[in-house]
Amino acid sequence: MPNLRLWLARSQHPHVKASKSLYRRIKQLTLPAPRVLVRPALWLFLVIRSAYYVAVRLLICEPIFKAYCKTHGRAVKTGTYIHWIKGSGDLIVGDDVLIDGKCSIRFASRFSPHPTFRIGSRTGIGHGCAFAIGKSITIGDDCRIAGGVWIFDSNGHPGDPTARLAGLPPSDAEVRPVLIGNNVWIGGRAIIHPGVTIGDGSVVSAGAVVMADVPPFTVVAGNPARRIAALRPSDAPESSTSMEQRATGAPSAESRTRSST
Repeated sequence: MPNLRLWLARSQHPHVKASKSLYRRIKQLTLPAPRVLVRPALWLFLVIRSAYYVAVRLLICEPIFKAYCKTHGRAVKTGTYIHWIKGSGDLIVGDDVLIDGKCSIRFASRFSPHPTFRIGSRTGIGHGCAFAIGKSITIGDDCRIAGGVWIFDSNGHPGDPTARLAGLPPSDAEVRPVLIGNNVWIGGRAIIHPGVTIGDGSVVSAGAVVMADVPPFTVVAGNPARRIAALRPSDAPESSTSMEQRATGAPSAESRTRSST
């Protein structure tokens, strides 16, 4: 068979050349698409597709996810995929939570009798996120977790080379809970390491690798993540120092920090 394909590819025989020419014409064949015909067909397709995925979400994906939950609030929604949930643990979900796309949630019961994953109310989690829970991961209210974020409270293997070679699990001290405060925004493909606490109102930039605590109302970026800006809520009163600096034109401490870096 390989020799036949090679002969057909190289042959200059008139019948072979005609066959190859006909094959190329068929590959390039296209048909006209009058809008009066294709637009109704498109609308019909969109209606059927929407109805199908609504049915899949309501009748399959959401009931299966809620069955995994120890408790869940009102209006918990998923996408049109079944999330991959493995192991035994407590999944506690608040009200108006959206876990979109297909996410991975893995519980490791060897570190705790009840590893716990808590998701606060009005929080949204994007497609492709992965969570590994040995003891506890807590996400607060009103958080935005973009797609591809990885959060874990255990590295999965011990740091000690001898223990790792022996196939031992991480020590209890190496499994450290992760706490994410309220109104936190984590950008796509960020990685949150064990033991990290992210304060309320903070922003983790896309692709950041967070290995240390993030203070409230702080923007971090990079690998490892470092502070690049401070945030001030719009309803927070402006400090007298900030007003004086703005009046005199003097740079703020944050501006001086960014300039020095």
